[in-house]
Amino acid sequence: MTSSIFTSFTLPNGQILKNRMVKAAMEENLATVEHLPGKELKQLYKTWADGGVGLIITGNVMVDHLAMTGPGGVVLEQDTDLVPFTEWAALSKANNTKVWMQINHPGRQVFKKMGGKVLSPSDVALNMGKHSGMFSTPTPMDETQIQDVIQRFTTTAQKAQQAGFDGVEVHAAHGYLLAQFLSPLTNKRQDKWGGSLENRARLLMDIIRAIKAVCSEDFAIAVKLNSADFQRGGFDVEDAEQVVKMLADLNVDLVELSGGSYEAPAMQGRSGDERTLAREAYFLEFASKIAENVAMPIMTTGGVRRLEVANQVIESGVQLVGIASALAITPDLPNKWQKNPHELGHIPVVNWKDKTLSGLAVMALVKQQLRRIAAGKSTKTKASPLWAVISDQLRSAKLTKRYKKQHSQEVS
Repeated sequence: MTSSIFTSFTLPNGQILKNRMVKAAMEENLATVEHLPGKELKQLYKTWADGGVGLIITGNVMVDHLAMTGPGGVVLEQDTDLVPFTEWAALSKANNTKVWMQINHPGRQVFKKMGGKVLSPSDVALNMGKHSGMFSTPTPMDETQIQDVIQRFTTTAQKAQQAGFDGVEVHAAHGYLLAQFLSPLTNKRQDKWGGSLENRARLLMDIIRAIKAVCSEDFAIAVKLNSADFQRGGFDVEDAEQVVKMLADLNVDLVELSGGSYEAPAMQGRSGDERTLAREAYFLEFASKIAENVAMPIMTTGGVRRLEVANQVIESGVQLVGIASALAITPDLPNKWQKNPHELGHIPVVNWKDKTLSGLAVMALVKQQLRRIAAGKSTKTKASPLWAVISDQLRSAKLTKRYKKQHSQEVS
């Protein structure tokens, strides 16, 4: 029988997904003041579970409350109360859905107004043109800080398992800390953590080994990896292929291939070099090339909104289809595809001249709809990008003020 996105899939560790559709990670900024999953987040995930996906990957959960991608983010550390996480996992597993927690450290991609730790392998600042001032120049990490990050990822994974999550996805894409170590543009180190690809990948591999040592064999471990940075001289497809092979040697259950960073937001269909990305299934060409050469399951995310394209992904040899933005507007898209194969998912598009502001507008539109679902409201396909940006900035400023007041006494 030919596989389709409605066929079940068994992961290397024996975990069975009821279908090939995955709710890929999106940043929600819906945590409580204590950085915990609250009523809104639980409502959002229950809606996705009821909507028909086989697997939910959470928005990124931070391994350090002093290193956040944005205000209103969820944090899971050694002393965090596990009760809200246990409730979050249970609601996300409704309707025979599996749920994995995406775990992350932003590294240098911390907004200056947030404060806290701004760490990276080297002191290479973000180049965002006239918007570069939104970020600080990072501090190159010393050995103690590197070991601390390994321990934090390990602790968060262990706590996720205790709370009832079925697995974790280690975020090593989109220009966050682990991607910064992988990229020669941001990793200029001369020690064992820099130079050759093997050295640049060492931190990611050490984290995977450490998680495997403390979690059970049936707990899934996945990695989100850039197929490319889409910047000249950066981490590229050949590098990605080598890193995927290294991960296969460690018996990782899945690699999700995406692409880009804050500087070149390819995950929104915008390349920072000359490569043109398909309008739908942005990274399929790269993912299918890598999937040909490895035995490990591959998932690709980016721009999928039609059933026909989702099935095309499976037919190309990629095992799982990640869907993100389309599920922010139509959370029950998988169920709708079962009834009407021609149902079209909606993805916001903003083509302003300023690419950075366009990227912020797309994210703001998505988050606006996530907040509506979380409040039990219906979503809107025709929302104003300008108003979405303004309201998101106002909300973010309020949450940032709350965060800074809360953590002002802590050493940054």
